[in-house]
Amino acid sequence: MFRHFDEATAADWQPIEEKFVVFQHGLADRLVAHLRALAGFDLGYPVDRYAHSLQTATRAQRAGADEEMVVCALLHDIGDALAPANHGPLAAALLAPYISPLNAWLIEHHEEFQGFFYAEFFGGDKHARDAYRDHPAFARTARFTDEWDQKAFDRAYDTLPIEAFLPALHRICAREPWGAHTRMGEE
Repeated sequence: MFRHFDEATAADWQPIEEKFVVFQHGLADRLVAHLRALAGFDLGYPVDRYAHSLQTATRAQRAGADEEMVVCALLHDIGDALAPANHGPLAAALLAPYISPLNAWLIEHHEEFQGFFYAEFFGGDKHARDAYRDHPAFARTARFTDEWDQKAFDRAYDTLPIEAFLPALHRICAREPWGAHTRMGEE
């Protein structure tokens, strides 16, 4: 076994690759485990971050969003506990190898768009998202935040359970990382 990469041979890398492939196939389950860890993590909102994530995905699915968008809705805030100051970029980085660039951009910037509803209460500019008006993902990001994300704090909403989203999540995570789905124009 090597001590440094520059000592490694192809034979040394073979078992590493085999273990990596097995590990890679468990991504969806690890994401679900982390998502479930957001239960009880409410930060003062009317619902905890887990319920918010499920509710956002439920709203997207019921509105007819495609499978990839529903998974993005489910996982858009998965970075809240680890990176509260930049949870969008963290979530986008986790999903970027499996989703379109426009959806990765949406996740990365969703908080800036959602600020339309609250930024002024914290001394911010509620119209800051207008700086992105010419970006190809502007309309989808505004729809995401305006119709699903910012509305997903309703304790009485008939939210679907995580099991409703698992098949789609497993299909998205089973895509070849950085495959054709991650190239512009090939959504």
